Amino acid sequence: MTQDELKAEVGRAALQYVVAGEIVGVGTGSTVNKFIDALASIKDQIPGAVSSSVASTERLQALGIKVLDANEVERLAVYIDGADEIDHQGFMVKGGGAALTREKIVAALADRFICIADASKQVQTLGAFPLPVEVIPMAATQIARRFAAKGGQARLRLKDGQPLVTDNGQHILDVTGLAIADPAAFESEVNQWPGVVTVGVFAHQKAAVCLLGTEQGVETLEF
Repeated sequence: MTQDELKAEVGRAALQYVVAGEIVGVGTGSTVNKFIDALASIKDQIPGAVSSSVASTERLQALGIKVLDANEVERLAVYIDGADEIDHQGFMVKGGGAALTREKIVAALADRFICIADASKQVQTLGAFPLPVEVIPMAATQIARRFAAKGGQARLRLKDGQPLVTDNGQHILDVTGLAIADPAAFESEVNQWPGVVTVGVFAHQKAAVCLLGTEQGVETLEF
């Protein structure tokens, strides 16, 4: 199967984790888009969704699925999202689509994080994928120096030759050269640096389940 077909398969498989009568948390990205398309087939069973990005909100609404503001919701049964990397403990790197802050906010509302990904995203140690860090622009250079002290190289993410601006009006640094041995400690430390909005390590909001698209079908990993 092609990577696109694998994404569609895990997107459909995630429907089994949607709780009838409950609002569902929806992430961002190409794999999640497949889930959103599948979700339209059972939209009458749910009151709506909480979305982690403008792009996902627009896709949900176009399919007739009501989108609620996160402030209107006390809890979610599940949050379904992809990952750029996931290790064997359910820790993830996310933010390739620039929605990491809102993804973390919605994930924090959920009882369970269901990760949907293809097998290429599974790793032994996080850090090979450039780590996204959403930052307040005036702090970008000093944050880059802090990563350099850890052996990382931080580069400002650009779009059309200009700094990419997130849905929150901030910038993103992508950091290479890291091997994140203790994701929870790393996340806690970097989140304390002045000017960091969110680091793209999801250890405190780790996956409970990963639906992994493989050539043999969807593999279910529980953490």
